[in-house]
Amino acid sequence: MAKTSSVYRNLKRAKMAEKFASRRAKLKKVVMDKTISPEERFQATLKLAEMPRNSAKIRYRNRCRITGRSRSVYRKFGLSRVELRDMASFGEIPGLVKSSW
Repeated sequence: MAKTSSVYRNLKRAKMAEKFASRRAKLKKVVMDKTISPEERFQATLKLAEMPRNSAKIRYRNRCRITGRSRSVYRKFGLSRVELRDMASFGEIPGLVKSSW
């Protein structure tokens, strides 16, 4: 089980990334546009740097919905490999069968 502070910090980052997504996209579009003057692009870069770090989408981490584990999380299920295996063994995930031979 992950520390609850890590889980809540990650949720905070997800909310902040969603909140600032449109502003960041506009500024990034200005920065990447080569037709705009270098001064304007530099100003956009400075504004982008002033934004909160946690508003960047890259800082969000996929975590297991049950345990909060950050590594080996399957996107399709939102579960870590450990929980996925346990739930599959007990037949709690429809359509998923643990193989054995």
